[in-house]
Amino acid sequence: MIPRFDASNFDGITSEMQEAFDCNGVLVLDGLVSAEMCDRLKTRMAEMVDSFDTREHRSVFSSTSEAHAQDLYFLESGHEIRFFMEEEAFDKAGKLTKPLPLALNKVGHAMHDLDDTFSRFARQKAFRLICEGLGQKKPLPLQSMYIFKQPHIGGEVVCHQDATYLRTEPEACLGLWVAIEDATTENGCLWGIPGGHKTGGVREAFRRTPDGDATFTETLEETPFDEDNKVPLEAPMGTVLVFGGKFPHMSSANRSDKSRHAYTLHVIDGAAHYPADNWLRRPDHLPLKGFDA
Repeated sequence: MIPRFDASNFDGITSEMQEAFDCNGVLVLDGLVSAEMCDRLKTRMAEMVDSFDTREHRSVFSSTSEAHAQDLYFLESGHEIRFFMEEEAFDKAGKLTKPLPLALNKVGHAMHDLDDTFSRFARQKAFRLICEGLGQKKPLPLQSMYIFKQPHIGGEVVCHQDATYLRTEPEACLGLWVAIEDATTENGCLWGIPGGHKTGGVREAFRRTPDGDATFTETLEETPFDEDNKVPLEAPMGTVLVFGGKFPHMSSANRSDKSRHAYTLHVIDGAAHYPADNWLRRPDHLPLKGFDA
């Protein structure tokens, strides 16, 4: 059973937290983020959605298909704030079947650098203490996502490792997943494989082609994930799940009538090498900034 820690008065990574992270590959910190902070982020996202023109773009995000990865709207989102739809939000004629706030899959990937509310949330002291406490020498927030997991149409996310998509040498990616709303088995909470980060290496590498206009996935290791041992990572509002790049995790589709909003911040170590063929690239005018930016 994965231990849970009361983090309502969090002041850094303890030896017990470090042990749990090393053993399971994930750290469960209950109450780390206040309800007020969660509501503030949710309100700001609603404002951003209100200002989005659906005629501008209709990119669909799916973890079961790589079609979105060949879309320049996605490939150029590493330094932008862009909106991605759920697969099931459209009918056969390509028309939205839901109001926009109930049709979005996620928003990404640079809100933490381009929006003041998201920057303050992403750079809160507790997140820096987590990254430093788990061994990052120079934590650099790389990617952020606001994930809606919509009622009835929230899509499945297949079992994967974040190090497939955000690669460093050596592997030094941390994911901080924040429950903006309660996440349960009913509405599509995350599931993970305890200890799965120690069984085999990184299975795949998601790379850009040399011309930069497309991507491909390279198989690095054939060892399958031991999904029979997956466990639910239910998370009340304000819980933060912290996992390393090799931790296998997933979520099922949301068929309930409840949404499951979450915010994910991925942080790499600036002391590690970030290969040029990573899909997420930053232009010179928007370099990565640390927690003190």
